[in-house]
Amino acid sequence: MTPDPSPAPPLVISMGDACGIGPEIIASLWRREAPMDAVVVGDVAVLRRAIAATGGGLAVAQLASVADAGRVPPRCLPVWQPAALPADLSTAPLGRVDARAGAAAALCIEAAVGLIQAGQAGALVTAPIHKEALHAAGSPYPGHTEMLQALAGGVPVRMMLANEELRTVLVTIHCSLREAIDRVTREAVLETLRITGAALQRMGVAAPRIAVAGLNPHAGEGGLFGDEEIHHIAPAIADARAEGWDASGPYAPDTVFMRARRGEFDVVVAMTHDHGLIPVKYLGVEKGVNVTLGLPFVRTSPDHGTAFDIAGRGVADPASLGAALAMARRLTASVSAA
Repeated sequence: MTPDPSPAPPLVISMGDACGIGPEIIASLWRREAPMDAVVVGDVAVLRRAIAATGGGLAVAQLASVADAGRVPPRCLPVWQPAALPADLSTAPLGRVDARAGAAAALCIEAAVGLIQAGQAGALVTAPIHKEALHAAGSPYPGHTEMLQALAGGVPVRMMLANEELRTVLVTIHCSLREAIDRVTREAVLETLRITGAALQRMGVAAPRIAVAGLNPHAGEGGLFGDEEIHHIAPAIADARAEGWDASGPYAPDTVFMRARRGEFDVVVAMTHDHGLIPVKYLGVEKGVNVTLGLPFVRTSPDHGTAFDIAGRGVADPASLGAALAMARRLTASVSAA
């Protein structure tokens, strides 16, 4: 008789900023769905505080190993706590920037990636972190994407935000708009197109139709409103097409997202952070999922931040976290099948 295959390693969810809504949406999600294939990497006391804030009804099961996730009793939140978390983290005030929370968030991310790299976890879902808290803790990274890129050895990565209606990938992310314009080069756009095409193929889109948004109004209008399209974006599209990618554009940024939403394209590549994220977020942050493309493992996250203004009130909606967890499952299955 063929022995039963070993169970797949669990997904891991990093706790996020202890002073924000990350722990609360985790607690609320477990109360609604009780996922059996995931473990939280975080602080036990902080998660107990979050359970109390969201109405109780759950216990915390502190795991010695993430492999014990499937043996957790019902109505329990499985938590694996990394060593060296700040001892007084649960006393950090909710809704405020705190260096302890920034340090703990970074440590949980690093520990979660370590579990994946050791083969003990299958994918990473990250609850929201606060960039000011990271900075206060001395972290050199402006956000999740850059930190994960470094932990993965510096591989080229891109941010994709997706929901059921629209996917968008960014050429530039966390920098000033003035700096972002300088970063829109032929090489950067081409690299983005390659990463995007390969990622969508791994997701099951055999021949991705990639629309490229321009940088300037009306995609530059033939150079009248800027020449980045002429000197950088259009040549990168031509390079990508020569490599076999179905890339087209540059299109006017104010209309290309509507065309993609109607089914003309599988994904839109946008030049700057807000150009690409506003259209997806407008469709509903509770539906959106952030995916980091280019990493050697699957990473997703909710499409919202720490929401300090409502932290501790127990009203944060866990829908986007649930969508991120579901996306991580699908992507992990796609990668495994490839």
